Amino acid sequence: MKLIASLTSPFARKVRIALLEKKIDCPLEETQPWALDTVVPQYNPLGKVPVLVLDDGSAIFDSRVIVEYLDTISPVSRLFPQDTRTLLGARRWEALADGICDAAAAVVVEKRRSHVQQSPEWIARQQGKVERGVAQLSADLGDKLWCNGDAYGIADIAVGVCLGYLDFRFPELAWKERHPNLAALQQKLEARPSFAETVPPVI
Repeated sequence: MKLIASLTSPFARKVRIALLEKKIDCPLEETQPWALDTVVPQYNPLGKVPVLVLDDGSAIFDSRVIVEYLDTISPVSRLFPQDTRTLLGARRWEALADGICDAAAAVVVEKRRSHVQQSPEWIARQQGKVERGVAQLSADLGDKLWCNGDAYGIADIAVGVCLGYLDFRFPELAWKERHPNLAALQQKLEARPSFAETVPPVI
C-alpha cells in the first residue's frame, strides 16, 4: 500500500504519525491536491488528501477512516480504546481537533484570494471556530496528562497535530499564553519521534 499526501496537511500528518506509532512501513507519494497534475482525484473523488491506496488498488479516505484502519492491521501501540464509552470520548476529541483544522485551513484558502475577493466575515467566522475550539480543548484537558483516559492514543495525536498546525499557519494566535495546559501537552507530544519526524516543512 501507499499513502498519497501533502507534507503540509494536518490530516496527512495525523496518518503519518499513526503509521510511525504502529510501526507500519508505507511509502509516501507526495502531492499537492490543487496541482493540475495531481493523482488525488483518481483515488478520492473529493480531491482531498490523505488517501491510502491498498495493494488491491482500492482507496481509503479520509484521515479518520485511514487511522482506524491502520489500528486494525497492526497490534502495536493500540490508538483506539476498546470500550465504547472511552472510544466515544476519543472520537469526540478527534472530531473537535479536526474541525479546528478545517476552520483554520478555510482561512488559509480564503487569504490566498486577492484582497478584494476575500470575505472578512467568512474569515472572522472561521477564526471564531478556531478560538472557541481551542478553548474547549483546554477546558476538556484540564490537568490531565493525556486527552482521553490515562494513556496516549488517537485523541492526543489529533490534538497535537491540530496545535502544531496552528503554530505552522497562525503563529499570531498566541494560544499557548492563554492555554498553558495545551502548551505543556504539545511540548510532550512534539518530543515523540513520530511527531518530530513529521513536522511540516517551512515554505
